Amino acid sequence: MACDWLLGEPRRAHPLVGFGRAARWIEQKLYRDARRAGVLAWALAVLPLVGLAGVAQSQLRGFAGIAFGVAVLYLAVGHRSLVEHARPVADALERGDLDAARTRVGRMVSRDTAALDACEVAAAATESVLENGSDAVFAALFWFALLGAPGAVLYRLANTLDAMWGYRNARYGHFGWAAARADDVLNWLPARLTASTYALFGGAPAWRCWRRQAAQWDSPNAGPVMAAGAGALGVRLGGPAPYEGVWEHRPVLGEGGDPGAASVRAALALVRRGVLLWLAVAWAATLVWEPCHA
Repeated sequence: MACDWLLGEPRRAHPLVGFGRAARWIEQKLYRDARRAGVLAWALAVLPLVGLAGVAQSQLRGFAGIAFGVAVLYLAVGHRSLVEHARPVADALERGDLDAARTRVGRMVSRDTAALDACEVAAAATESVLENGSDAVFAALFWFALLGAPGAVLYRLANTLDAMWGYRNARYGHFGWAAARADDVLNWLPARLTASTYALFGGAPAWRCWRRQAAQWDSPNAGPVMAAGAGALGVRLGGPAPYEGVWEHRPVLGEGGDPGAASVRAALALVRRGVLLWLAVAWAATLVWEPCHA
């Protein structure tokens, strides 16, 4: 985490860029409008690299082993990147520069940002921070803590393929099924731990929104995260949003007032407090574990 904060994401030659190119090549060679083809493509893209990470983790010792684990976690976590994308949205909203805010939030979400007003821009950015706090930060930490470097590699590659193939459209409805389901499975427990973290800081409103609203959301993992996060922030998120020229109905999440620049900053602060809590718990667990297994 310290490397992520000090260095941010690599500006050049990020391994995930190379992985994305390899995944596109695999798609070109194996694409069929069938689930079986998607399962094979997913396995060929992900499993060899997870295996290599497992071999490296088992063979490296001492400083080399620690350095390998740190490097993998650094590449898997995107906390600073999340801040770098969201903070300029809040800055633009505070200046009253709606065009700049729309442009900035367009780098975070897939909806049509040109049609959004200031409140809707703030909602989009806040939702993205809450959901990506789970996807880009907490889930990667969870799988690293559970399985080490192979777990972090497995999660980050699966999450990347979900972003590439996990769409419910004519091309990927069948081929992308495996990518979408794998990401759902790998995120199921981390998403609920993230929602619990948000609710721990948000108190009764966060727990109440999670319990009452999460099941209304299409995504089984984003629902708990965003409902608990909205409740913790005391804002109303969700609602109609434009995608490819069509306004889609979405349930309302949270309770309280409309989102604004302050809610974007509050969401970032919520994620940051959650990360500090998780690191403190991990540190305490290490202090207990090591004497018992010395």
